This record gives sequence, structure tokens and C-alpha cells, in this order.
Amino acid sequence: MYLTSTGSPQPQTPRLATLRATIALMLREVSTTYGRSPGGYLWAVLEPAAGIALLTLIFSAGFRSPPLGTNFALFYAAGVLPFLMYSDVSGKLGQTIQFSRALLTYPRVTFLDALLARFLLNTLTQLVVHGLVLGFLIFMQRPETAFDMSRIALAYAMLLALAAGVGTLNSFLMLSYPVWQTAWAVLNRPLFLISCIFFNFEAVPQPYADYLWFNPLVHVVGMMRDGFYPFYQPTYVSVIYPIAVGGGMMLVGLFFLNRYHRDILDK
Repeated sequence: MYLTSTGSPQPQTPRLATLRATIALMLREVSTTYGRSPGGYLWAVLEPAAGIALLTLIFSAGFRSPPLGTNFALFYAAGVLPFLMYSDVSGKLGQTIQFSRALLTYPRVTFLDALLARFLLNTLTQLVVHGLVLGFLIFMQRPETAFDMSRIALAYAMLLALAAGVGTLNSFLMLSYPVWQTAWAVLNRPLFLISCIFFNFEAVPQPYADYLWFNPLVHVVGMMRDGFYPFYQPTYVSVIYPIAVGGGMMLVGLFFLNRYHRDILDK
């Protein structure tokens, strides 16, 4: 509510109410998720940096050069960073309703506010982390390449569409079927091995390449490497496919959340 010039109370517009709720939820998320310990945000940076460093150390000891270019760290950064961003954003979105369960009892706070707040905060956090990790890598190792920012931005758009869709659908499934959280964690583990983080899609023989093509993250990583290496032309990449998968899952998730989330929360 707010007061007009005549002193009569008027209800807030839906847009203003959504904005206020989203900002409040984002601030709550910062304090609870990253503010509980001094190393909260530090760990968000160290996790991908440590993963890239470990892969670089292991594979540089056994191979003369990476599958693309001459810099191991840059090659693995193009795969590890998108994968960890997908895992973080989709995973946090999947736990949104449980995390904000108490606040969703207030009429001003909707499940859309909670989903939007988590998506925005974790996306911004991951983008800052990526900038810090890549900036440090470029400063320390001076890789000989020219980045195509339009391709990199497109890869992020594909990635975020996919993560938003998976997370939104999982937020309903984990709310309705608690066992799904454990099942999804088990099903998700092989993705690290089959998302072209360690190798290029072109190196996969038939008929396995045809099966691997249906992994949306393969297209995201391929587009990211296209942006990192100007000479790399991944003809297998479909921009529409991961966006369509994410969009379809989001529509299904929003439909079921809108229909059933109150019933489930009231139980």
C-alpha cells in the first residue's frame, strides 16, 4: 500500500510489488547462502578455478597439447565454467520452493518472485565468477587467441535458457516428490563426463556421436569454444535445441507450479 496526494491508501501496482519482493528475496539469499561465512563468495570463485587447475595439471602431464589450441587451461575453462554455471543455477532453482517455503505464505510473495530472485542472483554471481577466473587466466597465461564476444554471449543465452527450464521443472518435482532430489543428483552425475568438457564432439565416433548430440550441454560447450577459438567451427551446434528444451521444461514447470504449489505447501 502507498498514500496518494489526498492521503488515501492505494494498492501497489503488481510490477512494483514483484520488484520489491524480488529484491527482498535476493538480499535474503545473499545473507543466508553466501553471508553465513567469510568464505561464502570466495568458495564460489575457488571451485571452478580449482577444477580448471586440476584438469590442466592432469592432462598437461599426459598430452602435449589440448584438443584445441595450445593452452590447456583455456580449453578446459570453456567446458568447466559453463557446466558449473548450469549446475549451480539449475540446482538453486530446483530448491527454490523449499528454500522460500515460509515466505510463500505471504500473499505479496509468489513462487514467480522466488524463482526470479534465485535465477537473477545466481546468474549474476556466476557471471562475476567467470569474469574473475577468465581474467586471472588471461593475465597469467596470455593465451594466443581472439575472443568472439557475440558467440560467448550466445552460449550464455543458451546455457541460461536451459538452466532456467531444468530448474523450474525440478522446483515442482522436488516439491511434489522429495525422492526426486536424490534421483536427479544421481542422474546428473554422468553429465560431467558426456558434455564434451574433456574432448571435442568431433572426436566421438559413430554411432555414439548421434546419441551425444541430444545432450543440450554439448551444444552450449561447443558454442562457448567457438567464441574462445576463432578457427573452431562446430557445425554440429544447434542454438535452438537447448533453448527449446529449456523453454519447454519451463512451461511445464510453471504450469504445474501454478496449479499445485499451494496445495502441496498446505499439506
